[in-house]
Amino acid sequence: MGKPSSQKFFQTALQHIGLAPFDADGTAPVPLPAQRSSTVRFKSVAALEQALQSRAHGGKTPPVYGRGGLDTHRALEEVFCTLEQGHGAFLLPSGMAAISHALFSFLQQGDHILIADCVYAPVRGFANQMLARMGVEYSYCPPTVEAFEQALQANTKVLYIESPGSLLMQMLDVPRLVEWAHAHDLIVMTDNTWGSGYSYQPLALGVDVSIVAGTKYVGGHSDLMLGAVVTRHESHMKILHDAHYAIGFAISADDCWLALRGVRTLPLRMEQTAQSALEICAALAAWPEVEQIYHPAWPEDPGHALWQRDALGSNGMLSFAWSLSPGQTRVFVDSLRYLGIGFSWGGFESLIQWVSTDALRPHSYWTDSPQGKRDAQGQAPQVLRLQIGLEAPEALIEDLMQARAQALQHTD
Repeated sequence: MGKPSSQKFFQTALQHIGLAPFDADGTAPVPLPAQRSSTVRFKSVAALEQALQSRAHGGKTPPVYGRGGLDTHRALEEVFCTLEQGHGAFLLPSGMAAISHALFSFLQQGDHILIADCVYAPVRGFANQMLARMGVEYSYCPPTVEAFEQALQANTKVLYIESPGSLLMQMLDVPRLVEWAHAHDLIVMTDNTWGSGYSYQPLALGVDVSIVAGTKYVGGHSDLMLGAVVTRHESHMKILHDAHYAIGFAISADDCWLALRGVRTLPLRMEQTAQSALEICAALAAWPEVEQIYHPAWPEDPGHALWQRDALGSNGMLSFAWSLSPGQTRVFVDSLRYLGIGFSWGGFESLIQWVSTDALRPHSYWTDSPQGKRDAQGQAPQVLRLQIGLEAPEALIEDLMQARAQALQHTD
């Protein structure tokens, strides 16, 4: 394990990965062109044999078929390896595809996986629909060593976590979880879409496999679907490669190109949205009906100390629980002008998601909280998740305030 790289390193490195090489006459465009090809030609039988031998040993270059990608794909793989400080990266057509690729690579019939109960909700659907069909057992646990220890089985192979958590942004003590998991010979995987390598580097904290939905902050413009699986172990490369190639995962060169374009501004976007999110938190904290703000960079967040210890920065994601009624919350959401209603995040635009009680119920972080205990008594506070984009924070605060004023006037 090494220390996370500084954000200043990324600010420069991300501007130089994937630039077009110079031609024989000494000229070159700045961005690498998107290399679109379904077929790879070989100059000789020897060249083909060399490519086949490279693939047989888990290599990624040169490809033998267009599905393996060309230079545009290689450049984006380098981006993810740089951001995550990993040994190798594999590109997938979505974040969920990246999750399924990582799990398919290391699990087989008869295995058991421990899953933190704060993970991205579709992971539960994947477990129910795919892992169960494969004969893989799974247990959801509060993301603590004590809970995982109780659920550990002789056939447990993988610990799957997400930090911060998907809806309430709780920080996990990842180094402690890694130490425990490795003592039991478990492979540790984490969804790192929140940090995307720039704000959080789980591989540097000892995690074995990091998974990123490049759809979010890496792409940054809400115009592509993308996932990546990054490992810090050379020994994992062939395992991940074989599953990737066998299942037939592939992404287009155009999506790679869009991601390369988007990542140039990743440092600026992450830093701007992180600062704006703190300003939004400060505004929300002044509202008497707001009971809890969930944002690890916010000093009042329960996971703030872990965030200070382990993270490099933050982003524009935050949630809050408030005491207004469902009817008032509906008016609030519908009255917003700049925050669109949507499930995604990481783009340039601000979004809001009204989190359902059903979505919160599996989260021990929620059910063990004062808000969650009230929920059990039928007095549920409403939870809203905000994705803060690149609009002026003053405009967003004004929008939130006018929507709140309309909500307060509403009676159920």
